[in-house]
Amino acid sequence: MTVPPGLTAAVADGTATVTIANPARRNAMTPAMWAALPGLLAPLAADPAVRVLVLTGAGDTFCAGADISGFTDAAGLRAAQEAAVAAEEALASFPKPTLAAVRGHCVGGGCQLAVACDLRFAAESATFGVTPARLGIVYPASSTRRLVRLTGPATAKHLLFSAELIDHERALRTGLVDEVWPPGALAARVRDYAALLATRSRLTQHAAKDFTADPPAPGREPYWSAQAAASPDPLEGATAFLTRRPPRFTWTPDGTSPPDGAA
Repeated sequence: MTVPPGLTAAVADGTATVTIANPARRNAMTPAMWAALPGLLAPLAADPAVRVLVLTGAGDTFCAGADISGFTDAAGLRAAQEAAVAAEEALASFPKPTLAAVRGHCVGGGCQLAVACDLRFAAESATFGVTPARLGIVYPASSTRRLVRLTGPATAKHLLFSAELIDHERALRTGLVDEVWPPGALAARVRDYAALLATRSRLTQHAAKDFTADPPAPGREPYWSAQAAASPDPLEGATAFLTRRPPRFTWTPDGTSPPDGAA
């Protein structure tokens, strides 16, 4: 896999770890990084060895937003925002469980990426903010809707109206993050949780991602009912439970596309 500058990808024990690495700008996403992320995610989505995706930042920060230092005109800003939305959508539509592991600043475009993940585990050092109001930028409609679904309209409005940064306690209370850990414990929790997900049924996980997608597309339930009927996983799961042994799930995507682009 060709790794674009500013992003690294590594696969081990069923977990793909994508790391945002732009230390000179506190891991801010450059236009090239936004543009490269969908292409980086695509082979990981297709790789049967990848069961879980973890998105994190290098060092002690997640991502301080979008690097806008090189922009001199409105057209460049619009193009960068379009690339950011495309990257966010590629992450949101990744067909396997995704987890953001957040340390330090998770602001602007960084928060946009974290919200696009299925789950967010944060260190107590984490700070969150959605900051377009500082720059006079209209936050993308799709990103706004995703933030509202996660935190509710009141918290989303607070973040968008004020561009105020919030700490890990408020992020946890409002649903922006799912778990908070001491900085020294976060990596182990993320590793253990990813390993746990890798033991679970892919059939269940893929269908769950599809059913919880928003907006939903028609035709999903018949597709997944047929997949379940043809898979040995349900019987294997029940047998393993009754005999008190770990299940050996074998379902994998069969290469056919679910109706209307389901995962």
